[in-house]
Amino acid sequence: MTFINYASREINCKIVYYGPGLGGKTTNLQYIYDSTAPQAKGKLISLATETDRTLFFDFMPLDFGTIRGFKTRFHLYTVPGQVYYDASRKLILKGVDGIVFVADSQEERMDANIESLCNLEENLKEQGYDLMKIPYVLQLNKRDLPNIVPVEEMKAELQRKGEPVFEAVASEGIGVFETLKAVAKQVLTELRKSG
Repeated sequence: MTFINYASREINCKIVYYGPGLGGKTTNLQYIYDSTAPQAKGKLISLATETDRTLFFDFMPLDFGTIRGFKTRFHLYTVPGQVYYDASRKLILKGVDGIVFVADSQEERMDANIESLCNLEENLKEQGYDLMKIPYVLQLNKRDLPNIVPVEEMKAELQRKGEPVFEAVASEGIGVFETLKAVAKQVLTELRKSG
């Protein structure tokens, strides 16, 4: 649901980072924000609960080149990871152009990954989207921890449509920009097709 601003000659695209609580969604956005030149980004807005978990979203426009003379601007959002914030998750998915699913690689978090992925598919369906048709990337985060599930096993459980999969350690920036570039490239490809 890209928004075109003809006055500023900008195409605005929305990318949502989805996944279980404490899986690294906000860490991804924080790293991207901190690594992006000041003139290429807007404000980072974060709303947190008293337990310091992301409640609503982080927002950041980011420039990524032009399409037919229009600059593309990406708005990056995270959803709250906790299931009881489902209404917020649904709201944040409205108008989404691309999704990054941030999976937690720790063994004890696999059930939470699967639950969150099923929740994503349900919420997308409710909004009239199909995960099989939307630009989508899977990130396997926290690969630096000792108790992690092997990559092939995680892919077997979580990969839905042969989407790009990236190993990451978001706290160190490993795999963060690769993930963002992969989803942004898919979004731009869709834009060029529909334009």
